[in-house]
Amino acid sequence: MDEGRVPDSPGERAFLELALCCSGAVQAKRWTRTSDGGGFVHSFNGPHSLFADTIRSLRVLALAHRLGHVLLDEHDERVSLLGRLVQHLRATATYTVYFGEGRDAYDVRGRVAHESLFNVTDGRYRCPATQQGWSPFSTWTRGLAWVMCGAAEQLEFLATVAPAELAPFGGREEIERMLLRMACATCDFYLANTARDGIPYWDTGAPGLAALGDWRARAADPFNDEEPVDSSAAAIAAQALLRLGGVLRERGDAAGATYRQAGLTVLRTLLDAPYLADADDHQGLLLHAVYHRPNGWDHVPPGRRIPCGEACMWGDYHLREAALLVQRELDGGPHPTFFGPGRAQ
Repeated sequence: MDEGRVPDSPGERAFLELALCCSGAVQAKRWTRTSDGGGFVHSFNGPHSLFADTIRSLRVLALAHRLGHVLLDEHDERVSLLGRLVQHLRATATYTVYFGEGRDAYDVRGRVAHESLFNVTDGRYRCPATQQGWSPFSTWTRGLAWVMCGAAEQLEFLATVAPAELAPFGGREEIERMLLRMACATCDFYLANTARDGIPYWDTGAPGLAALGDWRARAADPFNDEEPVDSSAAAIAAQALLRLGGVLRERGDAAGATYRQAGLTVLRTLLDAPYLADADDHQGLLLHAVYHRPNGWDHVPPGRRIPCGEACMWGDYHLREAALLVQRELDGGPHPTFFGPGRAQ
């Protein structure tokens, strides 16, 4: 509606805005306080659990805030949705992402823990964990991609928020510095731990990778017999690389061109065989995605040892979103963002 692509219906707009405001408040209510004075939107696992994935849920907090909504907590205490958004970003940067600073024996810059566990009694951080990855000390690549994309899109959004709104939560300079550090570290880790064509295997610590030799130096092989690739992680990462590249390019940072080219390389791989589905009887768009490898929920075709050949909604959705991002740029159209047309204030 804001772009004029569909008719603007006041009644429909009102219902859409109501849904966004309610969803933003519901997400913000799932709140766990941490011992450092911050907090995070906890996962469906419970109040002890911070997921890498949840950084993408912050979009609805941003939209609800922009629509003027707040969370009315106990005793009608007004809680800023923007404040909770920033606090969750800070928790993700503090606990989910590693920066090579000796936090533990497996602290590699840009590595991401799928899940971080906390003592809910006093809010203290306890340890990394994972649900869909190989181990707490390796990196599940879709979890990595969630953080890459979440940090990049929040950089775009916060550039449209007035400095006065950000001042109570650390100020624009501190928040953007935190986000840029997180976005660059995770994107660099992705590029260092993916195959030559930009497609990652499902986890950087997957044990079968040792049998694939120097897998980083050649194109990913979705038909190998050791470990599956995850094209859905690649689709999310492509968008992250393109968005971060655009943010840095606007700031005059030469590194922006490197990230943009990497994003285009990943997308080019995904939009061709063997990843782009072309069979009339297949309901998916992007093949060779992995949903939940540890639980064994992914289809292993007859005669194969590992999953391949299937799609998942995260891959299909983000492939379309990344393709739209590039198509809009080629056509000279408006830059697509989750928050719609917006201007820096």
